[in-house]
Amino acid sequence: MFKSVGRIMKWAGEYKKRLYLGFVCSFFATWCTAGPVMLAAWALGKIVTDKQGGTPVNSALVWQCLCGIAALIILRFLFTYGKNRLQESIGTEKAAGQRIRIGDILKRVSLGYFAENNIGDILAATTTELSTLEIQGMKMIDAVVNGYIQVLAIICCVGFFCPSAAVIAVIGTALSTFALFGISRQSSRTAPVGHRAKEALSAAAVEYVRGLAIVKSFGKQGVSAKRFQDASRANKEICVKNEFGFVPWNCLHLLILKSASIALVLAACLETTRGRLDMTMLLMVSMFSFSIFGSVENINDAAHVLSVIDSVMDKLDSMERARFIDQDGKDLHPEHFAIEFDHVSFGYGKRQVLHDVNFTIPENKTTAIVGPSGSGKSTICSLIARFYDVGKGSVTLGGYDVKEFSCDSLLKNISMVFQSVYLFHDTVRNNIRFGKPTATEEEILAAAKAARCHDFIMALPDGYDTIIGEGGGTLSGGEKQRISIARAMLKDAPVIILDEATASIDPENEHEIQAAISALVHGKTIITIAHRLSTIEQADQILVVDGGRVVQSGTHSQLIRQEGLYRRFVKIRQEAEGWKL
Repeated sequence: MFKSVGRIMKWAGEYKKRLYLGFVCSFFATWCTAGPVMLAAWALGKIVTDKQGGTPVNSALVWQCLCGIAALIILRFLFTYGKNRLQESIGTEKAAGQRIRIGDILKRVSLGYFAENNIGDILAATTTELSTLEIQGMKMIDAVVNGYIQVLAIICCVGFFCPSAAVIAVIGTALSTFALFGISRQSSRTAPVGHRAKEALSAAAVEYVRGLAIVKSFGKQGVSAKRFQDASRANKEICVKNEFGFVPWNCLHLLILKSASIALVLAACLETTRGRLDMTMLLMVSMFSFSIFGSVENINDAAHVLSVIDSVMDKLDSMERARFIDQDGKDLHPEHFAIEFDHVSFGYGKRQVLHDVNFTIPENKTTAIVGPSGSGKSTICSLIARFYDVGKGSVTLGGYDVKEFSCDSLLKNISMVFQSVYLFHDTVRNNIRFGKPTATEEEILAAAKAARCHDFIMALPDGYDTIIGEGGGTLSGGEKQRISIARAMLKDAPVIILDEATASIDPENEHEIQAAISALVHGKTIITIAHRLSTIEQADQILVVDGGRVVQSGTHSQLIRQEGLYRRFVKIRQEAEGWKL
């Protein structure tokens, strides 16, 4: 438990000074809490003595006590306000910075990281789990550290007047700490299980939402629906089981504290009957017995949460230790943009995709990559952009191995247009500007016009200020494709990768998109994955990929005269494109 508190305090980082000042405020707030009890007990003792025929009570004394109590209450409010002002926002401020840092980390890791780590797990870690640390972290610090500050301050106060009662309070606090360690150990065992259950639920929820159309078409009998239901039930059962595991330790903790409160009053009464403690002090100890362990009782809940936070911090630490793909990269500026694959082999996990691939893509020329599905075409493009690192061999751009570049310096030279376009939930203008954040309005309009999307953008409700739905769901496939081309044109990179950019476009949009692509690729080094003969035939070089190997290379006129995969491919495409009803 205390180890977890130490981790949270270390996590606070640059906000530690505020955290420690909060502890000081809590210390003084505790004394301002104890003060009114002591004054009230002292005043009541005087009144009792007066009623028993002793020294009469001066009426001014009552008002003095009331003023003193009021002043202490005001001071307690001010110190508590100061503590909360210093500590409460630390979690939010720290978590915001950590989310940004994790976002930067995820941007710089290999895409293989996302194959090894479930998207639901990453989503849960950066949202709900980090929110647990954000919301509960400082509260747990307050509950444990400030809780023990309060009980120790009151024990010191009681010990000054009644040492035996203070000893009982110390024993009660120590025994309750034993019970808290039991809660902490139980939580350490159950937290990872609950953590995995929540991650499984997040992953199932993401899959369920993404496949909702399929789930509906199957009348909610789809595999993802069943997985979501099973994950929900498993999460419920694990949470209930975990809660039942805490019950014995919770009850023991409260029993010890309540017993200590009773023993504390009995010890004070015994001291009074022996003449060692006057009535005023007996009243004070009795009043303290109601509140002395209140702060320690709250640690009961903290012990549950701290192990959960520990598990969250383990997950966040593992994410922050992820190795950047450009860990040793430098900001390089190649003088030319020819691309070369030299004996490249690569696989996804144990599945080998490319085998000893060799080829050169000349600068300012168009290279078309063709081949059957699963042959490794898209993988070649991913390796050029260094989304993954090669297993063997090297990929060079302008004579530099892509591993020598930092991600930013490599990708500023590359624009990519994918078959499946993703647009952000933002304005059309900002989606186009994503290719060049510093672009002027004139540059944005010029790119949109060149990409043949200016006219349909102006027809939208708010023109360039129209908010696009998440993923571009409010636009047609052709409209999304043209906006993505405008984005690439605005970036104006010397290397263009077109990954089947027109494969799923209807004939009406194809003409516009082909015109937009022609404007985009002028004077660039082009790598295009395509199935349409009109695109392939115009290429300066064609690479034919099959089974992870380059089996043929040359121009269309050269390859069409050779017996092999390319000729069969062309024949099939001619038959498909010449088909009529």
